[in-house]
Amino acid sequence: MKKIKDILKLRYIVELSFPKIAVATNIPRSTASDYCKRFEISKYTIDDFLEMDEDVIYKILFPEKRLAKSSDTKRPMPDMNYLARELSKRGVTFTLLWQEYKEQHPDGYGLSQFKEHYRRYKKRLNPTMRQTYIAGEKMFVDYSGLTVRVVDSKTGEITKAQIFVSVLGVSGYTFVHATPSQKQEDFIKSHVLAFEFYEGVPKIMVPDNLKSAVISNNKKGLVINESYAELARHYNCAIEPARPRKPQDKAKAEQGVQSIQRWILAIFRNRTFFSVDEINQAINPLLDIYNDKVMKKLNKSRTQLFNEDEQQYLLELPANRYIYKEFKIATVNIDYHIELLKCFYSVPFKYLKEKVDIKYSTTLVEIYHKSKLIATHPRLIRVSDTSTLKEHMPLNHQYQNENMNPQRLLNWATSIGISAKEFVKNRLDMEHYPVNVYKSVITILSKSKIYGNIELDLALGYALSINATSVKSIESILSKKLYMQSANNVTNPVMNKHKNIRGKDYYQ
Repeated sequence: MKKIKDILKLRYIVELSFPKIAVATNIPRSTASDYCKRFEISKYTIDDFLEMDEDVIYKILFPEKRLAKSSDTKRPMPDMNYLARELSKRGVTFTLLWQEYKEQHPDGYGLSQFKEHYRRYKKRLNPTMRQTYIAGEKMFVDYSGLTVRVVDSKTGEITKAQIFVSVLGVSGYTFVHATPSQKQEDFIKSHVLAFEFYEGVPKIMVPDNLKSAVISNNKKGLVINESYAELARHYNCAIEPARPRKPQDKAKAEQGVQSIQRWILAIFRNRTFFSVDEINQAINPLLDIYNDKVMKKLNKSRTQLFNEDEQQYLLELPANRYIYKEFKIATVNIDYHIELLKCFYSVPFKYLKEKVDIKYSTTLVEIYHKSKLIATHPRLIRVSDTSTLKEHMPLNHQYQNENMNPQRLLNWATSIGISAKEFVKNRLDMEHYPVNVYKSVITILSKSKIYGNIELDLALGYALSINATSVKSIESILSKKLYMQSANNVTNPVMNKHKNIRGKDYYQ
């Protein structure tokens, strides 16, 4: 409106053409021409116009818009809160809602004005409410920048608990969970608890680009952390990370985090906590108050919106709760075992030297070859433990395993000597599953074919004195003849009793 006076001045005082006026004012020629035609049919002079306020000039030049505005006030206004809720439902359009509105109010607004009033209504809302979400479609997740201090009651050491926040797109229904860290296991545990809190699963998870969720998100493509992708597969939902440096993609989470900081975390500022569990116990009642609080502009609480408009559209929870798993790629060794955290697990021998994918939890190890499950084992904890399934062995190894047992190994060791028998007995007693040491014991006893029974027995006596048990250690003792030092010093009680050691008194 401020340019109306400028256009009239340039046309009727400076006497410029419409093309030059358009260049000078950056107004289209057609618009400038329209202003001038309207002025010419009015009863006022140019001097009169220049003394008037812009609002008065606009009313004189555009009387039809003033009439339209006055007539609009007589028309029934659509229920904007109702429109916002209905538009969040899949398949609902402006045209459908306008048709329903016109059936109730035949003298109501046309479609374009109907949309315009809704647009003005959305502009008055905060940024997260302006966006239109589909019910049950998206769950936004983020961590609060504010943390909560945790004091170790024994040492006095202070750590910081991280605060996970998830928000549903339509209702804004919020879940909050304190964890010791933002590491992958804690991140996924918070998701599992969030789904159980909502009693359903959204179709899409929208995380920020933290490493527990996203390995990379750039022009080259999106790479999701495998553990996070496995969570999504278990719950049949998708992952759609926010674009880097695009806060509008996760405005709902940003607003949720800010509100939680004000309504919950600020209350904890002068409180001392001694564990993360204690923080979560304190969060729960405050979270209920936050979700039940009535929002002024919508006149409903987040809990009400969730119960009425969103919960029914969430996917059902699967029968089994997701168990956190980690992932590793390994190559099958020549002994048809893979190594995981210094423990060994068998696979069918036909996969020798193949690359396999390992999924493992605190209780289970699953081994895949080209997405096909080829082996499952209970998780081993002790270093060097081995889990070998008979069906994974070649036939000749199966025969050897079936015909070998602790008593046969002890009989073999006894035929070599007292120290050998003692060594084998100790190795078998040390293992929860004796079969796990058969291979190494057989390898060690087989050294008698190279070094003879006497030297192997002496070597195993020395190994007992220094608690050496591995094949590599026994080979070192044999090759370097370390047992001879022990024989000269007469330090090994087992070796002192050996019939092949004469002792110093023999030579006196």
